[in-house]
Amino acid sequence: MNVQIISREGEPEYAVLPWTQYQALLKAAGMTSRTTPPSAAATAPAQRAELSQMRALREGLNLSLEQLARSVGISPHYLEQIENGQREAGEPVLRPLARALGIAGWSTPS
Repeated sequence: MNVQIISREGEPEYAVLPWTQYQALLKAAGMTSRTTPPSAAATAPAQRAELSQMRALREGLNLSLEQLARSVGISPHYLEQIENGQREAGEPVLRPLARALGIAGWSTPS
């Protein structure tokens, strides 16, 4: 199996593998095949509502826009656009943001 491990701060965070191998793993686990990843729109409504309050959560944690953005690997400008509702972030950005802001129960529907 050809797997690439992506780490953050020395800890494994993601495993990247070829699509055919991913499909084989799903099949072996008895799961149905997905042609696309789950959308951010499919996330739980409670967590979505909390993320809509992102600026207040960030400020409540005494985090600057730049501190939070850099901690999740995005630019401060992009985070500002997300906070202002000018851009909608996808799952790869929402998950680390939710984690950094302490939003409990964040999970991807299966």
